[in-house]
Amino acid sequence: MEELYTLEREVGRGSYGVVFEGHVSKTGQCVAIKRLPCRSPEGIELYLQELWAMRATAKNHPNVIALHGCLLQTGPKTLQPLKPGQLPLELVESALKGSVGGGSRTQEREHSPFSRSKTQRRTSHSDRSRPQLHDRTDTCFARSRQDRTHSYSSRPKLLDRTNTELFRPRKRPAPEEEEASGLRRCAALWLVMEYCDGGDLNQYLLSGAPDPEMNHSMVQQLGSAVAFLHGLHITHRDLKPDNVLVRLTPAGPVVKVADFGLSKMSVGQAKCDLTRQHFSSTCGSDFYMAPEVWGGLSYTSQADIFSLGVMFWAVLERITFLEEGSMQEQLGAYVCKGRWLMPLGEALSENPDLQLCIPLKARRAPLLPPPPGQAVCALLRDMLASDPDARPRAAQLEGRICSALSEGTNCHGPG
Repeated sequence: MEELYTLEREVGRGSYGVVFEGHVSKTGQCVAIKRLPCRSPEGIELYLQELWAMRATAKNHPNVIALHGCLLQTGPKTLQPLKPGQLPLELVESALKGSVGGGSRTQEREHSPFSRSKTQRRTSHSDRSRPQLHDRTDTCFARSRQDRTHSYSSRPKLLDRTNTELFRPRKRPAPEEEEASGLRRCAALWLVMEYCDGGDLNQYLLSGAPDPEMNHSMVQQLGSAVAFLHGLHITHRDLKPDNVLVRLTPAGPVVKVADFGLSKMSVGQAKCDLTRQHFSSTCGSDFYMAPEVWGGLSYTSQADIFSLGVMFWAVLERITFLEEGSMQEQLGAYVCKGRWLMPLGEALSENPDLQLCIPLKARRAPLLPPPPGQAVCALLRDMLASDPDARPRAAQLEGRICSALSEGTNCHGPG
């Protein structure tokens, strides 16, 4: 029986979509509902990639975000549920043709199932069999922030505080909208996912005092998640703290890898080796991209291992920088160039023989966690190697992480 969902409030906004906290009307279960507006074929292609990857992961790993359902909005009050394995053919056609069927943004807002007041919102008899999303927020069809590019004119700048930086975000223009006749208008794709009440990894870890035991748990969980994804032949391609969510449980925080819009999946190749499948699109986020991606070279799933290494180093040593504009503190590692900072991947792209200082030799404030041991430092150096083939495979990570973290302490699994 089709379920009804209620939107409560906006909880997040990314480059392409908006995420709301919601509830399943019949059970009261709290869920996250992500709205992906179908305005351009480029965006639609990313949505289909995300849907494909999330369906593949299903609910089979505790550290990967679970997809509960998917809805396709095709009219003012029409939300068509997609069955497991079913793809929205209208969106596939839009992505293949490179054009989106008629309707302007103004019409889209007017036809939004959330644009009417609550007293005006009615469901006709013919619509009662379809799920309806009832909105309790004041913002609908809000434009997403434009994504960043990887070229920039100003370098991140060191502040006077320890382990912080200032950098100017790089943005690219939003894709131009194209219209075509003869296609049924798909206003948006809605993904219903499990709700994570701890925010993202940045928000959670930086909101409290450093906790080495918790840091170790986070690292283990992330390593397990990436090993699982690579085992399913999924390369994430945009691993960063913003794309890792935290769910609070009685047993402790559980991290969830999310946002698969840039992911790539190898299908029909049960024995394929992801380290042999090459990609060419330059994508990701500056401070987490691998050197081969920075250099515009073809790359493999080993780029994920580099991104994960940057996150591990930042989490274990609490390395942060500040983002100009929002002034939001971010977890991330970098190379100092005088007063300026350079992403690790870019620095290694320019100088593959660069020796990284792990652990950091800078002055450590009393609140920072103790430096990692030799085994952890060796693991970080391997994960951050300029040569992708020198990095450990995802399948090897869990064992290496456990072994490295057990140096001088007990190694515990992720909850």
